[in-house]
Amino acid sequence: MTPATPAAGATVLEDHLSRLAAALLPLREAEHMLARWGAELARGLAAGGRLLVAGNGGSAAEAQHLTAELVGKLHHDRQPLSAIALHAETSALTAIANDYGYDETFARQVRAHGRPHDHLLLMTTSGTSTNLLTAAHAAHQTGLRTWAFTGPAPNPLADLCHEHLAIDSADGQVVQELHLVASHVLCEYVELALPAALAPQTPAGPVRAGVEVVVGEPDPTAPVGRGGTA
Repeated sequence: MTPATPAAGATVLEDHLSRLAAALLPLREAEHMLARWGAELARGLAAGGRLLVAGNGGSAAEAQHLTAELVGKLHHDRQPLSAIALHAETSALTAIANDYGYDETFARQVRAHGRPHDHLLLMTTSGTSTNLLTAAHAAHQTGLRTWAFTGPAPNPLADLCHEHLAIDSADGQVVQELHLVASHVLCEYVELALPAALAPQTPAGPVRAGVEVVVGEPDPTAPVGRGGTA
């Protein structure tokens, strides 16, 4: 991805901010989806599931930023949530790349760590990275829910995942910057939904035992064969 040539007379900063603003406004359309993802993820994490995240290069940094917010906190103190940036385990990453090839670096970890109903979020500016596509295939085989943050769609990864958020910009820097915005918003929705997800289920009505024990003198007027209580 290469940005367009700066407009005549524009500074580097002015040009960058113009491209950022152009892509920022359409991001408002992702509000409801991010809210829904946050609620779904909160329920999954509260139930003992985990979020696996992966990316390459700058997107790897974005992925690690996101997992740090979940394992740590975004705003308020709360229980830690299970989130793993797959590129951050460097010994496993290099061993897998050495033994199985770089295309398997994330897929093998998905098979190792992922459980049915966990979530996999893949981050990319291009949507064409083979190791991310292979990871998405592994997630489908393992039963994980797959999401993607990508650059402009359609792209192969967006098509492969259950849902995706696509940033409509030809500039990879802008795409990554708005992926960070989306990550923060997603984490905020997780924290908003978490108390309800953690709340214990309350029974619909009083629970009655199968046998009632009556203490005291029996009622002589009660019919034979029935208890003396209502």
